[in-house]
Amino acid sequence: MAHISHLGKGRLAQYVKEGLKRCQSISAAVAEKPQRDQDHNEEPAGPRMVTEVPGPRTRELVKEIGNYQNSDAIHFFVDYDRSKGNYIVDVDGNTMLDVFTQIASLPLGYNHPKIVQAMSDPQNLSTFINRPALGSYPPADFVDRLLKTLLSVAPPGLHQVQTMGCGTCSIESGQKAIFMAYQRRKRGDRLPTEDEMTTSLLNQEPGSPKLSFLSFTNGFHGRCMGALGMSHAKWFHKLDFPVPDWPIAPFPQLKYPLEEHVRENEQEESRCLEQVRDLIEKYSQRGEPVAGMCVEPVQSEGGDNHASPAFFQGLQDICKETGIYLMIDEVQTGGAASGKFWAHEHFNLKSSPDVVTFSKKMLSGGFYFTDELRPTEGYRIYNTWIGDPSKLILLEQVISEVKNKQLVATAAEVGQVLLKGLKDLQQKYPGLLQKARGLGTLCAVDMPTVAIRDQIITKMRSKGVHTGGSGVKTLRLRPSLIFKKHHAEMFLETLGSVLKDMEQK
Repeated sequence: MAHISHLGKGRLAQYVKEGLKRCQSISAAVAEKPQRDQDHNEEPAGPRMVTEVPGPRTRELVKEIGNYQNSDAIHFFVDYDRSKGNYIVDVDGNTMLDVFTQIASLPLGYNHPKIVQAMSDPQNLSTFINRPALGSYPPADFVDRLLKTLLSVAPPGLHQVQTMGCGTCSIESGQKAIFMAYQRRKRGDRLPTEDEMTTSLLNQEPGSPKLSFLSFTNGFHGRCMGALGMSHAKWFHKLDFPVPDWPIAPFPQLKYPLEEHVRENEQEESRCLEQVRDLIEKYSQRGEPVAGMCVEPVQSEGGDNHASPAFFQGLQDICKETGIYLMIDEVQTGGAASGKFWAHEHFNLKSSPDVVTFSKKMLSGGFYFTDELRPTEGYRIYNTWIGDPSKLILLEQVISEVKNKQLVATAAEVGQVLLKGLKDLQQKYPGLLQKARGLGTLCAVDMPTVAIRDQIITKMRSKGVHTGGSGVKTLRLRPSLIFKKHHAEMFLETLGSVLKDMEQK
């Protein structure tokens, strides 16, 4: 195919027309299907395995791409055209129930009819073709798009929002908003001095102040330098990088079952909260005051670690007492999977967090924030794109499905099925499963060792169920929002058969 820049106007128009025609034919075909097919997204009736995974075609493609980039993280190559609903199809033709969904980032599964229709609508063509520099040249309908999407599902109490391109840049831009607000508060009504502006260009004080951001052991917030300074999940995220020396507080390590360890867990959370206070004081005394604190509602990459509502309420109390801004990282937990649209809504906080970041299931990255954190000058939170309005077109369809199909309630209900099933299997196979836990469909269970965990994931994939790990030895579930009870039962049945085989050996 010739590059578009080489096409004449007539050929370009014909190219676009033919593309639209193909999309419209797909959309029309979807519309003609019975309602039941639309509800199930035309997905297969179940898994179908024809080769091992990775299969021969994947191995061939991994070898080819290895000529140009490191391919060690590739699990298998995917045939996205054939993947439907909750099922992912690899290039070797294996059809697998996907309980990991692109690392928690597909809200409606693969090739959902509503997404296809949005992509094929000619009125959306300009938005997909012309990716604007949103901070300077937003499209005429951008405000309306924000109101219909991100602001229609904003966390309670938050009315400001900034789009970004991904989860990491959402975190780092949220950090910048907090640092700016902290310094504005310190300056009062005074404008920055000439000395402050000049020294900032040289990475020196007073323009570049020695501020810090508090985070937690096993947390993960992204792979760029500011976010990486708060990430403590795996060594290969951080080795060789000169990240900031910021305070790291212990995140509670709860004992399970929770109902049998109430006293111990309360003591553990109190210990962690006290260490948060100590670190804030320590960094203040060394001249690097803590401006912000970042925490995940469920520590996802670091092993699906949970804490009680009382712990998060305690963190907010400490922030209020010390003048620190609280950032809740909902990049992986936001977007209805927890059984509420935002996972931190489970914690009954006294007031809204100062910043709530999002990405993954929200399709667009970005962060919500309080009025106090709104930048007072242009270009302070900025890059060329700071998001993509075409993602809001798709997000509008997602939010519509979430509301019309009551998918928040579905996540809560299916999550109960998953968690009960994991606990039942844990009771049946105590030597292989431990610490079953969950919040909505954000469910997880531990294995005795990383080797056993990886063996279970491989065996499940060979039986047609694709899932993933987190932390050191955790099996992590991150299904789509259209994941139903029968999908959960299929996953649990497959896991049970794998555990039975392993126990017999």
